[in-house]
Amino acid sequence: MVFSSVIFLCIFFPIVFILHTILPNGRVRNAILILASILFYAFGEPVYVILLLVSVLLNYLLGLGVSGKSGKLFLFCAVTVNIGLLIVFKYAGFIAASINNVLPAGTQIPVPKLSLPIGISFYTFQALSYVVDVYRKQVKVQKNPLRLLLYISFFPQLIAGPIVKYHDIENEIRDRKVTVDGAWRGLTRFSVGLGKKVLIANTMAFAADKLFALETSQVGVLAAWIAAVAYLMQIYFDFSGYSDMAIGLGLMFGFHFQENFNYPYISGSIREFWRRWHISLSTWFRDYLYIPLGGNRKGKARTIFNKFVVFFCTGFWHGANWTFLVWGLFHGFLEMLEEKKWIPVHWGFKIFNHIYTLLMVTIGFVMFRADTLRQGIAMIGSMFGVCANPSAGYAGAIALMSPYMICIFVCAIIGATPLAANCVKKIKSGKHADAWFPFLEMLFAVAVLGLALMSLASDSYNPFIYFRF
Repeated sequence: MVFSSVIFLCIFFPIVFILHTILPNGRVRNAILILASILFYAFGEPVYVILLLVSVLLNYLLGLGVSGKSGKLFLFCAVTVNIGLLIVFKYAGFIAASINNVLPAGTQIPVPKLSLPIGISFYTFQALSYVVDVYRKQVKVQKNPLRLLLYISFFPQLIAGPIVKYHDIENEIRDRKVTVDGAWRGLTRFSVGLGKKVLIANTMAFAADKLFALETSQVGVLAAWIAAVAYLMQIYFDFSGYSDMAIGLGLMFGFHFQENFNYPYISGSIREFWRRWHISLSTWFRDYLYIPLGGNRKGKARTIFNKFVVFFCTGFWHGANWTFLVWGLFHGFLEMLEEKKWIPVHWGFKIFNHIYTLLMVTIGFVMFRADTLRQGIAMIGSMFGVCANPSAGYAGAIALMSPYMICIFVCAIIGATPLAANCVKKIKSGKHADAWFPFLEMLFAVAVLGLALMSLASDSYNPFIYFRF
C-alpha cells in the first residue's frame, strides 16, 4: 500500500486516524497503530511481514543484551545480524553475479533470486541505530517489545523513511497528544507531499522514463538534458514528497519526525548538498559509520579514506548495482576535491558554486538513474555533445514538451527553491493574516488533495522511487 493510492487515502488512513483519535488510552492507541502498520506492510509484502517481525524480535533481544555486561559481544551480533539481513536479501545476487563475471566458464556459482523486501534498508537501519544507542547509553533499553515494534514498524516511515532515530520519538511512544492544530498542520503537510508526488514527480517521471528508455544512439544533446533535468526534479519531488507525507502523518498521530530535505538544489558545494539531501541517511552514516571510523580526528589522509568509505556505503545502500556505487564514489571524489580546495567553492564566487554543484548533482543523478554504467556514460556524453548525432531525438524531445509539461517544469524549478516558502512566510507575517490565512491554507490543501485524487483516478501514478531501495 502506498500513500498516493485511493485505498490509502479514502479507506485505510481515515479509519486508522478516527480510531486513534477517539480512543483516549495510550496503550490502545499504540495497539491500533501496530496493527495498522502490520496491515499496511502486509498489503504489499504479506510474506515478508514475518521477516519484519523477526527483525524486531532479534533487535529487541540484542538491545537487552547490549545493556548488560557482555555489551560488546551483543553489539557485534547486532551489526552482524542486521547487515547480514541486508546482504542476504539485497546484495547476495549482485555479489554472486559479480564473482561469476571474473570466474572462468564452468566454475560459476549459483545466483540467489530473492525478491527485495520493501523498506528493508530503512527499518534495518532504524533497528541497528536503536541497539547502538542503547550500547552507547544514549537511550534507555526498551523492555516493552510492543513499543519497539511500533518504533520500527510505524507505517508513515516504514517503507521509505525518513530514518527515524529512537531518541527522537521515545517519549511520544509512551505518551503523546493529538491536537487539532497538530492534525491540521499534519494534513496540510501531507497534502503538499501528495501534490509533490502525484502532480510534479509523476509528470517528470513520464518525460524521464520515455527518454531513458531510448537507445543511447537516439539521444542527442537536447533529449539528454531534458531527461537529466526531468529526473533531477522527479527524484527530489518524489522522495521529498514522501518525506512530507510521512512527517505530516506523524504529526496527525502526535509524532514529530525530523526534517529530511532542506532545498538541496540551492547548495553551493557537494558538502552542503549532503547537509540538505536525505538528511536522515547522511546523519545516520555520520553517527554510526564516519565517527566510529575516526571521523576527521586522525589526520587528512584518514579523513579522506573515511569519507570514501561512507560514500561507498551510501551508494551501495541505494541498491545492488554498479551505477549506485559509481554515483556514491563520484560524490566522495568531489568532496575530496573540495576538502583539498582544488575546486574553488571556498573563494566566495556564489554563482559559480551553485552552478558547479547543480551540474555535478545532475550528472551524478544521470548515472544513478541509468540501468547500466554504459548507459549512464553514454547519456552524460550526449549531454555534452559527445555522441554520433548531437541532434538525435530532437523531434521526440520537443514533442514531450507540451504546454502542460513546460508548466510543471516551471513549477518544479520554483518549488525546488525556498522562494514559495519565503513568500508564504511573508504573507503569514502580514497585518491581520491570522484572520484569513488559515482559510486560504485550507482551500490550498483541499485543492491539492482534489487534484491529486483526480490524477490518481486516471491511473497516472508511479510507485515511489525509494521503494526499490
